[in-house]
Amino acid sequence: MNQYEQAADQALAGVMPSLEQAAAWLEPANLAEFTQLMAAAGRVRQTSLGEGVEFCAIVNARSGRCSEDCAFCSQSAHHAGGAQVYPLLPVDEIVARGKRAAADGVRRFSIVTSGRDCPQGQDLDDICRAIERLREEAGVLPCASLGLLSPEQARRLADAGLKRYHHNLEAGPTHFARICTTHAFEDRVATNQMAREAGMEICVGGIVGLGESPRERAELAQACASLEPESVPLNFLNPINGTPLGGVTKLSPMQALAAVAVFRLFAPKAHLRCCGGRAQVLGRLAPLMYMAGASATMTGDYLTTEGCTPHEDAADLTDMGLTLITEAGAN
Repeated sequence: MNQYEQAADQALAGVMPSLEQAAAWLEPANLAEFTQLMAAAGRVRQTSLGEGVEFCAIVNARSGRCSEDCAFCSQSAHHAGGAQVYPLLPVDEIVARGKRAAADGVRRFSIVTSGRDCPQGQDLDDICRAIERLREEAGVLPCASLGLLSPEQARRLADAGLKRYHHNLEAGPTHFARICTTHAFEDRVATNQMAREAGMEICVGGIVGLGESPRERAELAQACASLEPESVPLNFLNPINGTPLGGVTKLSPMQALAAVAVFRLFAPKAHLRCCGGRAQVLGRLAPLMYMAGASATMTGDYLTTEGCTPHEDAADLTDMGLTLITEAGAN
């Protein structure tokens, strides 16, 4: 039994890898080690979650002028990333986009707003109405990514029927301060804990390729898994001109797929969903993300960048012999 087979057995038994092990796996020495890592992570996915793959999609419901200085983000008011700026979309528009997503096989649909904190007042009222209508009319499971929460806001969203809250850690605890200075890593952890305490599931991941070391990348995987999320979204930096990370070299496809595999070994039971940057970073190797342990993906466009169409993503599943999960009646 090689080290990767042992890692798969340990993951299925609920034992996380050490940071030293994971950091080494994130930089495979050769193709043989890479394929062994992929096989181990794929076995964990298969054992824990089977052959079903879940599509999610988002609506950029309020864009631009964010007060935070996250170095990767084109929506930050501190950068010249060129993102569109507009207020919260009307409820009818949010629901209409959810219905279109459902027609494309999307199971989960998330309302995303720019800004440090969860919207308040009329905007929060509208978001709660949209959540209720998405559940009733669109046939999707509504999610939301609205920034830092207060306990009262978390309860309000849960009362509206929001079952899952998305709030990424973005980077691990050591690297985070080099990515954002306007709030702390601990603020992001606290928001996930508030969502959980309010009765919601949590969707928490981050971005790889932010200039972090392999150990710091492993720290992000460990930190996300420690929150015991139902979903771990993994993004790959697609550098945007005008942001501080606009000149960073993208990860290689092998590095990105190794990250997918390592995140799977840290979180064997969570839906691991590949999201932003997967087409740009993985390129023609993108379907291999399922062999590396992914069990979900975000289809369609992202907040400010283009993604793959649901038709393209569905074709990949067919080619890989996987099944699209479309039933939204259960979480």
